[in-house]
Parts: sequence; structure tokens; C-alpha cells
Amino acid sequence: MIHFKTLTDMHRQNGFPPPENPLLSIIRCNGTVACPFGEQEFTGDFYMIAFKKLRSGVIRYGRTTYDHENGSMFFVKPRQVMQFRDVQMEEDAFMILLHEDLLTGHTLFNELKKYTFFEYETNEALHLSPREEKIIWELFDQIEAEYRNNEDEYSRDIILTHISSILKYAQRFYKRQFISRTTLSGVTVSKFQEVLAAHGKEGLPTVGLMASRLHLSPRYLSDLLKAETGKTAIELIHLFLIGEAKNLLRGADQTVAEIAYSLGFENLPYFSRLFKKEVGLSPQQYKKQHLN
Repeated sequence: MIHFKTLTDMHRQNGFPPPENPLLSIIRCNGTVACPFGEQEFTGDFYMIAFKKLRSGVIRYGRTTYDHENGSMFFVKPRQVMQFRDVQMEEDAFMILLHEDLLTGHTLFNELKKYTFFEYETNEALHLSPREEKIIWELFDQIEAEYRNNEDEYSRDIILTHISSILKYAQRFYKRQFISRTTLSGVTVSKFQEVLAAHGKEGLPTVGLMASRLHLSPRYLSDLLKAETGKTAIELIHLFLIGEAKNLLRGADQTVAEIAYSLGFENLPYFSRLFKKEVGLSPQQYKKQHLN
């Protein structure tokens, strides 16, 4: 696997001319102009924002294969494993490669942390409507024009402001996608509840474990559940566990500690704090109240 510390190294490795800015690379490609990267897996110290309509080929993010539906955007954070193989575009595509160092001292440095879609897998890509595509392309065109222009003291801030706008629109479009794919969302919620109920005495269920069993990334699962139910994956797990605990605490045959351990809690104080936060009573108080 190759790791690119700089964008210049990435360009050189793939036969592209040096980037206009050593910390920023703007690439437009289509059926005749190939997008970069050989077939070997790679990582880099940069963010990637990409829009593609694939005719053929394979893009892998981590161990997941890219969803081939038209009009897809995806977002990659630094040091995530990527691979492109025999990729051909249906129409124009673009890549924005943003080195971490370009963000230092800019508001986008902290802003990026709130965009959970950088944690998604590529089969959870953003699928754009024609109107949404137009918005994204207009922003990209402004970024590219500034990128090709002679750099001055305003260039960095103008480019990063446009990138920030792309990310804000992506956040909005993902929320639309969760709503428009209600059938898929509803199935996922049902499957999540089924997997949670079937977890049994295998230790404390985690978001990562639930996501892996549903073949989704933890971030995408949590955001999808939030859009569908108003609660994140961890909140739903906690509600499930508290519901099970309340049922068991109504019986006289198990102690609070035994109930906590049976639900997967290895830390009794943590169980007690979580229960009191959700119910308003300690487990012991709840047990005593209902036994009386």
C-alpha cells in the first residue's frame, strides 16, 4: 500500500503535472481524461471530495465497493484506504484533494469535524438529483476558476469558503436522501431492532457491532436512525437496554448487579448512572418501588 504525505507525490506517482498549490489539487476528468491513481491501494494526508458517474470500474473505500448509481458524491478523510481500478466515467467528474495543512488556522478546520459523512463508506454515497448536481457543479466551477487564477492573499479563503458551501449542501442533500429513501430507512430501523433483540448475552452491544451486522458504517447507521427515529444508534441501544433492565428489575430473583452483568455491563456504576439518567431513579430504587 502507498501512503502519500504530499499531493505533489500523489501527482508524480500517477503521471499528473504538479498541482497549482502544493496543499490543494483540483482535478476534472471524464471519458477521455482519466482520474488519477493506479490500481494499488493507497492512503494520504488529505481529504477527498469527489463527484462521479461511473460507466465501469471499481472504487473501493476501506473494504467496501463503491455504489454505481448515477450522480454519486463521496467524501474521504485523511489516512482512509482507497483503491481505483479500471474506472471509466459516464460524464464529467471531479476530485478536490485538500491537504490537512491548508486548513490550519481556518474555521473549516473545526467545521469539518461535524460532517459525519466523512466516516461513511462509499456504498453510502450521496446520490444527487439533477438540480442538486447543478448546485454542486456551480460551486466546483468557482473553486476551479480561483484555483487556476494567479494566487493572492484572498485565494485560500475564497476557495475554502466555496468548499465549506459544498459540504453544507452535502449535509442538506444527505438529509433529503434519508427522507426520500424511506423504504430503505424503515427496513434498516426494523433490522436494527431485530439484531439488537437477538444480541443476547454476548456482552454490551455497541454501535460498531450493530453497524457491522447490518453492513453499514457506524456513522451512516447512526445518522440514518436519527433521521428516521429522532434518536442516534447509541441512544436506541441505551433505550433498549434500559427497557430490558426495567423488566428484569421487577422480579425478585436477581440482584441489581446480576441484572447489569446479564445485560453486558461489566461496570456496575456505569449501569446505575445510565439507568438513573434515563428513568430518574437508581436501579435499586426502581426495584424497591415495584416490588412493594
